[in-house]
Amino acid sequence: MIKFINQIVSLLLVSIFFTSCNGPVKNDLPKEKEHPKLIKTIGNPEYGNVQCILQDKEGNLWFGTTENGLYKYDGKLFSQFTVTSGLNSNDVSCLLEDKDGKIWIGTNAGLCLYDGKTFTKIKIPLPKNLPPNKNQNYLNSHWVFNIIRAKNGKLWFATIDGVYIYDGKSFTPFIVNEDAGGFMSSNNNMERILEDKAGNIWFGVRSNEGVYRYDGKSVTNLKLKDLFQKGPKKPKAHNWAWPQLQDKNGNIWFSNWGGAYRYDGKSFTSFTASDGLTIGAITRIIEDRNGNIWFGGAGGLCRYDGKSFTHFKDGLINPGIWAILEDKTGNLWVGTRATGLYLFDGKTFINYSEYKPKPATN
Repeated sequence: MIKFINQIVSLLLVSIFFTSCNGPVKNDLPKEKEHPKLIKTIGNPEYGNVQCILQDKEGNLWFGTTENGLYKYDGKLFSQFTVTSGLNSNDVSCLLEDKDGKIWIGTNAGLCLYDGKTFTKIKIPLPKNLPPNKNQNYLNSHWVFNIIRAKNGKLWFATIDGVYIYDGKSFTPFIVNEDAGGFMSSNNNMERILEDKAGNIWFGVRSNEGVYRYDGKSVTNLKLKDLFQKGPKKPKAHNWAWPQLQDKNGNIWFSNWGGAYRYDGKSFTSFTASDGLTIGAITRIIEDRNGNIWFGGAGGLCRYDGKSFTHFKDGLINPGIWAILEDKTGNLWVGTRATGLYLFDGKTFINYSEYKPKPATN
């Protein structure tokens, strides 16, 4: 009997030794935080957006939100990641998967990198002479608005502190002298970046007129009011624009609160309510695999087939759209205000979101 007890004790000691060497087993999230829907748990049910959507190489869908952090959907269940999981903020603005499968997460507090197990906070070294942001609400926020991966493999970050380039080892501020016809981005926050097929980098921000194009040497400011297509149409009051995409025909599409704009390399053509684009302020533009252009805006979803516009909003609890993505199966995922998420199959919006506030604690 004593020999048997000694054997049991020995096995327990071996088990404890290996557990202490390997450390605790880490799961991405507790099971109770996995749901068949995107569950909003934080804040007012009418506030917040599903701000950005990414599908990774493995087919998982990622949804960045304002106020409720980041969600991962594996096709069956949603898992929620917040500051308690390691995020630097629950306000997520943009997402990008790099060549190694790591997820870069831009938030209103800076950058995070997710390697599949752990969130690591990434600090962008700021220039010593960086002037303070004039907007008191955003002082020291280091907000990252947009991330792209250029053809040369470098990552570009549009932030409230300027534009930065990451070569895999270090961050470099992208600064162009204003005297050379460009802008000094270290004191000029950019909200959207796009690289076209020719390798030009386009920038857009609501605080400046028009858009900026960087050809590798200098920056050119293209103003909508100067390059607007001649005719009876006139540019709207909003002369800024966000670069959104380059379509299969080489046209570059931009948007602002007045509508959408198509640039053919020479002039801008506007698309507004009078043309059938009746969804108000445009926040997102994508092109699907069939060449249709989809617009998301304050009034819902709109499809342009090259000839006419078709408007969809029936089924959306809140029609204000902030994110659109076509997944690998050809369905559209739509993120809206009030942290709404929908799957659009071409006819119907299927609701994938729900509000369940956390129970009050004494």
